[in-house]
Amino acid sequence: MVQGQEQGQSGKVVRVEQLWHKFFSDPSQWLDNRSIKKNPRYPDFKHKSRHEGLWIEGWLNPPWVKAKVDTMALGKIEPGAGLRSRVPDSLVNGENVCKFCQEGRLKEAVHMVELMVEQNIQASIHTYACLLKGCIRRKALAEGKQVHALLVQTGLHSNILLGSTLVNMYAKCGSVLDARQVFDSMPERNVFSWTTIISAYANQGQGEEALNLFQQMQKTGIPPNNVAFVVVLKACARIPALEQGKQLHSDIIKSGFESDVIVGSTLVDMYAKCGCIEDARLVFNNIRQRDVVSWNAMIAGYAQHGLGKEALDLYEQMKQEGVQPTYVTYVVLLKACASITALKQGMQLHLDIIKSGFQFDLTVGNTLVDMYAKCGRIKDAHQVLNNMHERDVVSWNAIIAGYAQQGLGKEVVTLLEQMQREDIKPNEVTYVSVLSACSHSGLVDKGRHFFNSMCKDHGLIPTMDHYACMVDLLCRAGCLVDAEDFIHKMPIQPNAVVWMTLLSAARNHGHVEIGRHAFDCVVKLEPENAAAYVLLSNIYAAAGRRNEVTIIRKEMHDAGVKKKHLGAAASQLATRCMSLS
Repeated sequence: MVQGQEQGQSGKVVRVEQLWHKFFSDPSQWLDNRSIKKNPRYPDFKHKSRHEGLWIEGWLNPPWVKAKVDTMALGKIEPGAGLRSRVPDSLVNGENVCKFCQEGRLKEAVHMVELMVEQNIQASIHTYACLLKGCIRRKALAEGKQVHALLVQTGLHSNILLGSTLVNMYAKCGSVLDARQVFDSMPERNVFSWTTIISAYANQGQGEEALNLFQQMQKTGIPPNNVAFVVVLKACARIPALEQGKQLHSDIIKSGFESDVIVGSTLVDMYAKCGCIEDARLVFNNIRQRDVVSWNAMIAGYAQHGLGKEALDLYEQMKQEGVQPTYVTYVVLLKACASITALKQGMQLHLDIIKSGFQFDLTVGNTLVDMYAKCGRIKDAHQVLNNMHERDVVSWNAIIAGYAQQGLGKEVVTLLEQMQREDIKPNEVTYVSVLSACSHSGLVDKGRHFFNSMCKDHGLIPTMDHYACMVDLLCRAGCLVDAEDFIHKMPIQPNAVVWMTLLSAARNHGHVEIGRHAFDCVVKLEPENAAAYVLLSNIYAAAGRRNEVTIIRKEMHDAGVKKKHLGAAASQLATRCMSLS
């Protein structure tokens, strides 16, 4: 947006964008010719049909613009020389600061407080709190630091409320180090200060530090509230840290928060994510007044542990007790149906979703596409996709993955092209499915094209999954020499899966030298990989090289690979050979 100003006869300062929105009903009809004009007397903006001009500096504007300016309310306040003369003293107050914050005019609010400091007008604690909350809402770190400087300048940084809000501002703006520095410098702290800094570390994935701070808070004698318990329980769930979670459960009981529905729901989630599904159910059963969050936590716990039938049974019980599901409930249950290919239950959920009005929710729609695709109903998945009012990259990834799993490479290529026509940019997940589909369909040239395109056209950095797909693509096509050369040129260290893919292909195509090389690379990475020994032994046997079969069995024995590993090896081998057949 243009930052130029127009100053009217009353001394008011307005933004060009205010003029724009007030007077120009169709901004697309105006040309911005600042970058091409050579003569400074040319206007900065010119109307395409009427050829009227608008100058940013303002003085050359037509009289009708100047007349309109005089009728406009107070506009943008800018810092710098002459600021005091631009804004009437009657407007410089905390009430207008808060008003600007509510309107999203954060920079102007900060500048007004700076002006108040210049004029020795004391801003209230409430005014500064409004500023900091405005910074939090807009995640405006730069303006937040300006407010921090003003607090230090006025001596209000030692106020416990403002100090705690400062910690919260830095944490919510993603600057945990600044949040910690403010927290450490606070002369006095309360439970809000502690909870805020603990939450900052937990949200950054630093669960252990969050737990350490929680213990420090307890040692200072500040009793945790329900919010503090919820934050630190979530940290335990992320790590996961079961023993600490159990200790917290004990502290919660002692503190009397066990009946708190939010704390109870978070306990259920913590136990479930730590693998203790039975303990999660015990806590769930003891929650007196369960809300939808409690039900969702328990349903998600069952779904995450594969136990899916129990999740669906709990959903039926939830409905019987009159609790209305949310979109989260349906997403979790659809994922459970997809994991156990429970098509019948998934279709019933689809009907419930339509009755509940969630069929147009983007996340629910994406999960429906995924469920139908994983249950083998690709046409139903495509129909859901076509009926969605909004589609994003996740939507397209779900349907592309479904077609890829069916081995429908040409259809996947068509979907990718359609996706790009809708201006949805493919991501790394998209190309894993696309390359896999090309591999299963023998589309070698297409696969090579897409691999190069993801790097050159979309700036994506290939992961090990993409390289593995390309090796698989070349191996399935019998291009073992190309596959081996591709592996050697990889910019990242190939893993055992990549070498096993080449080894399996060498076994299928009877290529002894490549097979031996791939085997050597596998055993360097996984010395006890029994499947590698079995594959190489089969390669030698098929080639009639009995002496090498004996030698490889001796190598296997010397490496300590015992026969008890061969059951798993045979299973791996069968899976690999089936995928390459």
